[in-house]
Amino acid sequence: MAIPTHATRRSARYALAALALVAISEPVLSAAQQSSQPASGRSAADVMRPQIELPGTEGSAATRSGYVIGPEDQIVVRVAENPDLSDKPQRVDGNGEIRLPMIGRVQAAGLTPQQLEASLTEKFKVFIVEPDVMVAVVETRSQPVSVIGAVAQPGVRQLDGTKTLMQMLLTAGGAAPDAGPTVTVTRRLDTGRTPLAGGQVDPTGQFSTAQIPLRPLLEGRAPATDLVLQPNDVVTVSKAEMVFVIGEVGKAGPLPLVNGNSISVLEAVSAAGGLQRTAAGSNARILRSTPGAEARVDLPVDLKRMLAGKARDVVLLPGDILVVPDSASKRAVTRALEAAIQLGMAVGTYGLIR
Repeated sequence: MAIPTHATRRSARYALAALALVAISEPVLSAAQQSSQPASGRSAADVMRPQIELPGTEGSAATRSGYVIGPEDQIVVRVAENPDLSDKPQRVDGNGEIRLPMIGRVQAAGLTPQQLEASLTEKFKVFIVEPDVMVAVVETRSQPVSVIGAVAQPGVRQLDGTKTLMQMLLTAGGAAPDAGPTVTVTRRLDTGRTPLAGGQVDPTGQFSTAQIPLRPLLEGRAPATDLVLQPNDVVTVSKAEMVFVIGEVGKAGPLPLVNGNSISVLEAVSAAGGLQRTAAGSNARILRSTPGAEARVDLPVDLKRMLAGKARDVVLLPGDILVVPDSASKRAVTRALEAAIQLGMAVGTYGLIR
């Protein structure tokens, strides 16, 4: 049996080290090969493509794939490694086109940003080897919706993608305190009818309207009425009808009928802060206008009996005026009490001074 020499032992150690290195490197190489493959649904070009955020597009809903570019929108085109073609805002003209160096006029309206990227890529291939094109919408003006009536911030809003009626009302600051019971959506018939039961076509045959109860919508009790809005829709929140309470109440003035078209006398008195001590509740009256008459009808109301539950509550109609007069005797007593209190305070103060 041969005795291993020093040289043979050293060679054996080198061989063992090489085998160990191969065993360790195999899983590492396998993992590297897997990570180099494109993720599911993404091409190799997408993996290698730098993720650059175009100026003015931070958080814009218009950069989503579902947004369709329209006239008056402003977009930014970036062609990688071609600064002369990049980052110049382009306004889509009335014909739906933009104008770019090298390729001239290009149709943009009716396309999503991704579809426009593909179109521009094909056109730039004539001049650039493997062009890498990115498109982003930085300002949307092609999908206006008018929000008017009793809202906090009326005006023209952009859909910027997809918005429902509730979302659009929230962008307008919500309903105003004097908002009425309904919101109306008016839509051009060439974009389709409003998809709600009870929708009507106006006499011109050009518009479809739908009237929706406002409170159930805002309170989430009628999700079926939260329709998806279309460009050029008009959202009108009705203003509430008013009744008026004047005279000897805590807070005289108009009361909006926010929950309907009527309110009872006792509800109106309560909303107005209740009766003053000097009120002559038995002599209250309602002034009500009637069609074709200049003078209002005077309807007597006994608030004292109503508050005691001895008389039926009366319904106030829009435009009614509830008058609560004062009582001369009660006012005289009140003034006497006030004078006595002031005199007592003066005497007490004098006694303390002495």
